[in-house]
Amino acid sequence: MAYWLCITNEENWKVIKEKNIWGVPERHRNTIAKVKPGDKLLIYLKQERIKDKIKEPRIVAVYEAFSEVFRDSSKIFKSPKGMGNETFPLRIKLKPVKIFDKPVEFKPLIPKLKFITNKKKWSGHLMGKAMREIPEEDYKLIMSSA
Repeated sequence: MAYWLCITNEENWKVIKEKNIWGVPERHRNTIAKVKPGDKLLIYLKQERIKDKIKEPRIVAVYEAFSEVFRDSSKIFKSPKGMGNETFPLRIKLKPVKIFDKPVEFKPLIPKLKFITNKKKWSGHLMGKAMREIPEEDYKLIMSSA
């Protein structure tokens, strides 16, 4: 079993929650191809400014991959700025394991997370990625903080 950090925004988190589906752009096909049914996917919401308020990065839920990767270009996800008409066509069906009552703040975990080797420039470990595999140890740390 593998553990994944799935990077998304507030708007697409609503879609994930409603439809139990995860999608990534074509350019991330090699990454999503490694996901197998039974893998655990943590949903990470990146830092966003909503009006004048900054919402810090946080982890809001854990899902289990419930299907192999499939292709579907129906427009259910909202394209973030600068991504044109991205439909995130490479998708996986999800089964909710736990939607956290209170999101897990990400920044306080950084000093303890193994996959983040550069603690000062930690965002570089996530930038430009749709998802990344994390060690089981990091998954357990996150779950124990939930």
